[in-house]
Amino acid sequence: MTRGPQIGAMKRRNGIPANLRSCHTSVVGSYRVEGHVPIDVVRRLLAEKPAVSGIAVPGMPIGSPGMESGSRVEPYDVIAFDAAGRQRVYGSVNR
Repeated sequence: MTRGPQIGAMKRRNGIPANLRSCHTSVVGSYRVEGHVPIDVVRRLLAEKPAVSGIAVPGMPIGSPGMESGSRVEPYDVIAFDAAGRQRVYGSVNR
């Protein structure tokens, strides 16, 4: 676990783009998972094995895992990113 001022350096070392950084970073297999990414999207990532560095949910959308607020859900995208800095929507939640 990394805390405090080392968090930014850890995210840089793991190639998390600045615009996608959130509160949690995980390494799952060879992928980086940033933020409140739903487990079904992580499972899809591991099954499909796309040529990306990881996936991210920037911010803390209402209704994302760990951010539940009753039945309210804020639509959001899960963004895939690669080492070259390219980003694309990998999945959408409630859109």
